Amino acid sequence: MTEGPLVSVIMIFLNEEKFIEQAIRSVSDQTYGNWELLLVDDGSVDDSTSIAKRHALQDPEKIRYLDHPGHANRGMSASRNLGIDNARGAFITFIDADDVVYPEKLERQITLMCSHPDAALVCGRAQWWYSWTGNQEDVTRDFVQVLDVELDTVVQPPTLLTLFLQDEWASLCDVMVRKEAVESIGGYEESFKGMYEDQVFHSKLCLKFPAFVASEVWYRYRQHPHACSSVSHESGQYVHARQKFLNWLEGYFGVQGDSDIQLWKILRQEIWGLRHPFLRGIIRRIRHIAFALTGKSLRKRDPRPKRNGETHTSLLKPGSDRR
Repeated sequence: MTEGPLVSVIMIFLNEEKFIEQAIRSVSDQTYGNWELLLVDDGSVDDSTSIAKRHALQDPEKIRYLDHPGHANRGMSASRNLGIDNARGAFITFIDADDVVYPEKLERQITLMCSHPDAALVCGRAQWWYSWTGNQEDVTRDFVQVLDVELDTVVQPPTLLTLFLQDEWASLCDVMVRKEAVESIGGYEESFKGMYEDQVFHSKLCLKFPAFVASEVWYRYRQHPHACSSVSHESGQYVHARQKFLNWLEGYFGVQGDSDIQLWKILRQEIWGLRHPFLRGIIRRIRHIAFALTGKSLRKRDPRPKRNGETHTSLLKPGSDRR
């Protein structure tokens, strides 16, 4: 499919020589032909820079290489904004340089965006991809997100925000956004250089705009120990990052004059839990006891896969963008 509006695919990267070739190839293999790929280098010092430049030279009409002045490392948000500023398409989507997308991703998302002009973004379910290693034990670990909203319909704001706000592992994964919507919210917040940079961006979108939530799967989210979210959760850095995110969101709600009582309640509960971890732990233990007595869970459902390969219900992918 070659006709249709131009889609700008933004792929930021930092030292991704191991995976970036496969990520680029997954864009080149799209069934939808009217796309451009912006490869935004955040100061790489490995071979990923030369790989990206080679692809841009081989296909200059479709692929462009960008980096910051002086080949600086400025963080994820600034790199995404550099891509947004140079995007020519009416629609924007993001692919991480260690992930891949299915060939029909752009075609299906454009079709849905054009069919639902009231939606500013469309999001699909992601496959948590462990089997890329080729190890037999990883094959059974793959699973697809279960989205805890009505699928294949337009969801009004701030429904998605209230759902993923309560899940410290969560973030929207596979989205396509109208460029005018991205520009209206000011893009990414550059004070968030790593963890939670995507949650901040998606919070701004989901607070303001309707989203079409699809049942289809177009995105393979690679699971590996060197990813930003994996490192941050293993080291405990995510607690500080989440606190920064929630504090920022509290200020943003105030500036925007948001009056949604339920949204404020959820936000303040999450902030309180981070500020009082001991009491939060007691509450969690009480919930475990209540579940043991009644069989009814009072806690948020874990987004991670069960050991037997079944999936827990989760709206979104765990953690933040990875590099």
